Amino acid sequence: MLFYDCSTAPNPRRARMFIAEKGLEIETREISIGKGEQLSDEFRAVNPNATVPVLVTDQGSTLTENLGIAAYLEARFPEPPLIGRTPDEKGQVLMWNSIVEQQGGAPIAETLRNTHPAFADRAIPGPVNHAQIPALAQRGSARVGHFFSLLENRLAESAFVAGSDFTLADISTFVFVDFARVIKMRIPQENVATLAWFEKVASRPSAQL
Repeated sequence: MLFYDCSTAPNPRRARMFIAEKGLEIETREISIGKGEQLSDEFRAVNPNATVPVLVTDQGSTLTENLGIAAYLEARFPEPPLIGRTPDEKGQVLMWNSIVEQQGGAPIAETLRNTHPAFADRAIPGPVNHAQIPALAQRGSARVGHFFSLLENRLAESAFVAGSDFTLADISTFVFVDFARVIKMRIPQENVATLAWFEKVASRPSAQL
């Protein structure tokens, strides 16, 4: 297998944590988004959408989305399970992973990409340039606040995001919550359940990567 990573970006970090939690060592190539290497002809021959992460499997398939990478690795290396064991658990993990992508990851990215000078004319990742829209950043920031409230309500009743065990949903949530620092938003101090959960996940070796 071959893994295309970017050490500074949140989505590759999600895949990197998943790989580490599986105890796998996969050949890795670093793609610098800061240097625009994802837009190079060489990398676009691998992924025409010009995004990372990418996993090229031993069978030659190219997987360019976190969920596809996770599903492949879970099927090939089922232990430890990170997408649940039972049908109910699998449904909960994928449901919550989708919730945190839509309610957390998307507005954080929306806020960053529509404000930071580094993303001028690059408000949406991929091969096509898009201008920044400041109003989307304002909306994104408000949505992140709602996401923190949603997360606190969930973690006040559940040890982990999708249930009693650490899963893919926790990886996605942890990475997004940590990355929110780039838009100067952090877990509110009164969100004690979320803070305890964050500290618990942050202590895992995979979170250091």
